[in-house]
Amino acid sequence: MSLYILRAAAAARSGKVDTIEVRLALRCLLAHCPERWPLDMFWNSVGTDHDIGRAQGCTAALNGILRQLELNAAA
Repeated sequence: MSLYILRAAAAARSGKVDTIEVRLALRCLLAHCPERWPLDMFWNSVGTDHDIGRAQGCTAALNGILRQLELNAAA
């Protein structure tokens, strides 16, 4: 469910999407991501007004989150 919320936020076309739902989704993933940087990067990216920067930041952060979840599941 958390990944669904983050994907929806990353796909938002315009405007800030730093909502309580996104914050809760990131909080739920905190225990499953050994490194915190992609979670912080995602939160910082959804709070920006710059559409292109937000899209790039969210995409990079989401890829980092997914990679950590894969590595954590393999361990």
